Amino acid sequence: MVVMGRVVAPYGVLGWLKVLPDTETIDGLFDYDTWWLGKANDWRELEVEAAKVHNDVLVVKLKGINDRDAAFACKGQQIAVPRDALPEPEQNAYYWSDLIGLQVTNKQDIDFGVITEVFETGANDVFVVKPEDAKDKSQERLLPFIASVVLEVDVKAKTMLVDWDAEF
Repeated sequence: MVVMGRVVAPYGVLGWLKVLPDTETIDGLFDYDTWWLGKANDWRELEVEAAKVHNDVLVVKLKGINDRDAAFACKGQQIAVPRDALPEPEQNAYYWSDLIGLQVTNKQDIDFGVITEVFETGANDVFVVKPEDAKDKSQERLLPFIASVVLEVDVKAKTMLVDWDAEF
């Protein structure tokens, strides 16, 4: 499953959901007639009855979620689609979900940890790298996802090589 957004709140009283998309375009999820709702390995497939853009979120009616209580129970769950439903990314382009969990080392072979999050800043994407034994956010590194920093990505081996000073 590739996570494409998350439910942030119910919308109205008829089972509609507010969804914050993690897609390149705000309406990118509209390409899929069924969405998967859940977390980790607990997913359920739901048919999209209606969906529209509302300000900076999507509002969606999924079949089987028919009242505010059912919608409220979905708050915090993720929206995903099966990996094989997505087009293959272009060369040197990656789905964010493929980057989460990659082991990051620099050219001096210093282990920075694993990628725990990716986000957009406007200028470029940024990935958050955290040592596996990190106790708090002070041990996180924020690295720009740009060609001069990211030297090699091997999704199959789950590794990334970066040009980044260990002291920075």
